[in-house]
Amino acid sequence: MSALLPLVLRRLARPQHPGPPRRLPSLCRPSSSGGSGCGSGEGLLGQQRLPDTQAGSSRGPSSPAPPARDSIVREIIQNSKEVLSLLQEKTPTFKPVLAVIQAGDDNLMQEVNQNLAEEAGLNITHICLPVESGEDEIIDEILKINEDSRVHGLALQIAETSLSSKILNALKPEKDVDGLTDVNLGKLVRGDAHECFISPVARAVIELLEKSGVSLDGKKILVIGAHGSLEATLQCLFQRKGSMTMSSQWKTPQLQGKLQEADIVVLGSPKPEEIPLSWIQPGTTVFNCSHDFLSGKAACVSPGIHGISPIAEDVSLLAAALRIQNMVSSGRRWLREQQHRRWRLHCLKLQPLSPVPSDIEISRAQTPKAVEILAKEIGLFADEIEIYGKSKAKVRLSLLERLKDQADGKYVLVAGITPTPLGEGKSTVTIGLVQALTAHLNVNSFACLRQPSQGPTFGVKGGAAGGGYAQVIPMEEFNLHLTGDIHAITAANNLLAAAIDARILHENTQTDKALYNRLVPSVNGVREFSKIQLARLKRLGINKTDPSALTEEEMRKFARLDIDPSTITWQRVVDTNDRFLRKITIGQASTEKGCSRQAQFDIAVASEIMAVLALTDSLADMKERLGRMVVASDKNGQPVTADDLGVTGALTVLMKDAIKPNLMQTLEGTPVFVHAGPFANIAHGNSSVLADKIALKLVGEGGFVVTEAGFGADIGMEKFFNIKCRASGLVPNVVVLVATVRALKMHGGGPSVTAGVPLKKEYTEENLQLVADGCCNLEKQIQIAQLFGVPVVVALNVFKTDTRAEIDLVCELAKRAGAFNAVPCYHWSIGGKGSVDLAWAVREAASKESRFQFLYDVQLPIVEKIRTIAQSVYGAKDIELSPEAQSKIDRYTEQGFGNLPICMAKTHLSLSHQPDKKGVPKGFILPISDVRASIGAGFIYPLVGTMSTMPGLPTRPCFYDIDLDTETEQVKGLF
Repeated sequence: MSALLPLVLRRLARPQHPGPPRRLPSLCRPSSSGGSGCGSGEGLLGQQRLPDTQAGSSRGPSSPAPPARDSIVREIIQNSKEVLSLLQEKTPTFKPVLAVIQAGDDNLMQEVNQNLAEEAGLNITHICLPVESGEDEIIDEILKINEDSRVHGLALQIAETSLSSKILNALKPEKDVDGLTDVNLGKLVRGDAHECFISPVARAVIELLEKSGVSLDGKKILVIGAHGSLEATLQCLFQRKGSMTMSSQWKTPQLQGKLQEADIVVLGSPKPEEIPLSWIQPGTTVFNCSHDFLSGKAACVSPGIHGISPIAEDVSLLAAALRIQNMVSSGRRWLREQQHRRWRLHCLKLQPLSPVPSDIEISRAQTPKAVEILAKEIGLFADEIEIYGKSKAKVRLSLLERLKDQADGKYVLVAGITPTPLGEGKSTVTIGLVQALTAHLNVNSFACLRQPSQGPTFGVKGGAAGGGYAQVIPMEEFNLHLTGDIHAITAANNLLAAAIDARILHENTQTDKALYNRLVPSVNGVREFSKIQLARLKRLGINKTDPSALTEEEMRKFARLDIDPSTITWQRVVDTNDRFLRKITIGQASTEKGCSRQAQFDIAVASEIMAVLALTDSLADMKERLGRMVVASDKNGQPVTADDLGVTGALTVLMKDAIKPNLMQTLEGTPVFVHAGPFANIAHGNSSVLADKIALKLVGEGGFVVTEAGFGADIGMEKFFNIKCRASGLVPNVVVLVATVRALKMHGGGPSVTAGVPLKKEYTEENLQLVADGCCNLEKQIQIAQLFGVPVVVALNVFKTDTRAEIDLVCELAKRAGAFNAVPCYHWSIGGKGSVDLAWAVREAASKESRFQFLYDVQLPIVEKIRTIAQSVYGAKDIELSPEAQSKIDRYTEQGFGNLPICMAKTHLSLSHQPDKKGVPKGFILPISDVRASIGAGFIYPLVGTMSTMPGLPTRPCFYDIDLDTETEQVKGLF
């Protein structure tokens, strides 16, 4: 280093001639040969360049560097290198990056920064702006780096006159390795030096003084020409050492007197020519911290007045080394933040009212946190979220890669007994449980919920945001559109449906040659296959890439899918309950040339694309699943896929944002993922694998992810275990089984419960016999969970009409039936505080070893898997296949799809196929009317009895009560 330093200092003293402005955004990485990754030669701190040098007490800018400074720099860089190596041993992928924004072409300081960074093992990137760059241009670059999670430190190398408060306040304090921001300065002044970054320049002055053995106690220090953060930091540091610090500008009339009193002088800016050197007393220690000097713009001044040097010590190289030390500290803090910790979550306070207001009134009375604040509290970076409005955001999948080494939290499933048509509150229990865990027990927890369909929202059921004082807010946004995921699914689904019918039309009306020429057209004289067409050729065994090289037979084979219209299983969808779309005729216009056929619409959430979204684990996996979706068979009985139709890429484009989970919050400010919403009695009825996986990483070891299964345990829970857990590889720790006195009375023989009709007195008055009789359904659902080896905690969702005797009876019978525990929950009326007992019970159950197992081997024949579910879960005597169902099973088996799990499409209102059979029906034969295949999602779904995939609207739908205040734009009547 000493051999190079005189050269460096001489170059600093020469006038600099900036070249054309440039931007160098690429990272400068250490090379394997030890040279600079940015094209410079040997490192500044290579051992061969670090011999001790002798120097006199009088030095100019080009004099050799003092031995003390060389030693300090070497020690700092070596220590930084060792600390970084230790960090990288624990986290090999950790690559800290220092970004330097400089205005002008200061090549020398750029080289110094790069060599020091290389010597310590850091990466560095320089952003070089023109010297005349304005405030807004500099701020734009700062904001980009603020949001770049790869960059852990940011230094500004611009003229001091350009360091406006607006620029300094744009810096993120955690990346401010030069200690310029008000936050870092405030912490220093307050005495929290270990929590902030301190100016490397100011620290360099203190280091040099202390290493030279100078005692600062009682010394008179004069800081001249310093401004802003440097002046404040110097004063603070010197005062902490017991020095008497004076600050002065060059134009101060009393400057000569102050100089003659000072023991140590620190120059914060270049000395004006009119200030004579004779004012400085012999023996005074002088330090130059001038930014212009560091940039090589200071004029050379001849030494020798009264035997002293006008610049007795330059701190530039040492300051650069200390900046590197700050960088390593920044990286270490960043790594510490990534490790599992309890969130520093600001929970929102509740003030429950009695009687409990409507859900929407409760939601509107609570002001949610800004979603970017919530994201930061749970450990998300700014570049890992995409904000939609003020209170919701999408989370990018890159988070999974960043947290891949993080231990998962505990995995809890909320299921329920067979419900009444009114629902028993699984979503409410889910929200109440996480509010209790996080807001009251200070445990990291995440709720993962399905996104509700517009169908039930405007139909009978209403929304799915929870209820009372345990709900997701803002509930209007939760229940209406959210971030448009269901609309994306609708668009993708219907694009594929249109592609099917268009392909049939064009194949029916064109010759082989005309069809081939249109599928592979010549564009600007060039004819080539698209990527997806090349993939089809490969599947067909045609190893050619030149469109003109195909034989007539190969062209016909490529161009014709020969779809058998009678085998089409892909339906159009709409996210509205519309019974008149259950069977339709399409292709009636004369332009369709007689290609009409019977078809139908399904509800959007019954689309296989929704199931794909819920089960995928990456963008690449989603694209593959979309491509292998089977939409029909050809006339030879072979499956026709979305890939064959050439639409996979377009479907992926439509779904590229929908794959990202949606972040919201509960009434008490705890985090919620709302993602995917497959119909529970048609598809598998669970929220997305991706949301669960990301949440498990974010809560970390010791945290909890609580996810909800649709409808009763016989449907949602069974599908969660046999389908979702197979797809995700995740192992559940606990099942929370939700029950209500109301539903148990219904199963005990109480009168029918109908949405919109007042409850009969049996449900509003104490009736222990009905409760006891109805607990047979609760006992059966507990037994179903035990088939999978998972402990069960029963959560009794208490209504205001329930009596203490009824509550105690349910809890006692649940424990007798094998539940690990059973507790009443009051979250609806008082929030998370009302589910603290449930939270404790869940934590205790989760501490037990999981003995999870699947119900069946997927290698079993399709019929045997259906029979296993019917007999073991529903309690059926046997199954009965319709001829159509048997034919479909035979076809799917021949096509190679027989080893997929089963997703039963069955009513949720009974354990059997008959909605009016309550309690625990026995001895029934389960009829399988049809069997369909969701090959992209990865399951076979039999239809049990008459199972509609398109709900209808009731006589009086919920939309009668929904309205908008056109002045305030507030939604009215939404529950």
